[in-house]
Amino acid sequence: MERVEQLIIYLARALVDQPDQVSLRTSEAEGARLLELKVAPEDVGKIIGRDGRTVGALRTLLGAAAQKQGEKVRLEIQDDRRSLAPASAPEGP
Repeated sequence: MERVEQLIIYLARALVDQPDQVSLRTSEAEGARLLELKVAPEDVGKIIGRDGRTVGALRTLLGAAAQKQGEKVRLEIQDDRRSLAPASAPEGP
């Protein structure tokens, strides 16, 4: 599986402006390996792509490589931009 992880890191670094901030964390979830890709906040859009096409292509490659090794894998993009948004104030009476 290490080859699959290296492939995702290699492709992500080729797509972003800040390749030194690309990291990949793996864990087990729901009978499959979960890969969480983290990039610089300003590079998230480059990884996701227009209408999700880039991340869709990454997931397709990942799925094909994992299937060849008899494994199930999921790829998630960590988007820290969402956590930076201020929480809305509760509406009062």
